[in-house]
Amino acid sequence: MSKIIIKNDNSSRIVYLTLLSAAGALIVLILLGTIFGLIRSRNAPPVFTLGRQTGTQQIAVQNDDIRVFSGLGRLRIPLADSSTLLLSIAFPYSASDVTFTEELAARIGDFRTITTSYFTSLPAENIDQFDEDETKQELLRRFNASLRLGRIETLYFSDMMIINSAL
Repeated sequence: MSKIIIKNDNSSRIVYLTLLSAAGALIVLILLGTIFGLIRSRNAPPVFTLGRQTGTQQIAVQNDDIRVFSGLGRLRIPLADSSTLLLSIAFPYSASDVTFTEELAARIGDFRTITTSYFTSLPAENIDQFDEDETKQELLRRFNASLRLGRIETLYFSDMMIINSAL
């Protein structure tokens, strides 16, 4: 017959109790954090932040963080008189409105198409003398008609140049 010898090994019992204590401490910590989160006001400042946060970053968030959307890039629009219009369009938007910012990014192609179709529909004799304010208002109306989650208040033209191919 063979005898089975069982050793009382305290080291495995110590490891087991240590892991059990750590799991218990984590459960208690999670419960306390959950209770603290439920009791705390929604408008309360953060308890702690990771990394450095400068005063200018805090001011930008409090002032609604207005940025300029220039995602359309430089447009090259062929005009009716076989010349080309180079145009960049920009407009301010609130970066804190995440859904509107995402919609703007999703509508870049639509904005380019709207702008191109507007300028290509101008008669050839009016291309050099179009009213910039009237054009901005019409493009603004068309842009806002395609938006669902917000509105653009104003447009800015930069890099506006007509290149005549007849020369």
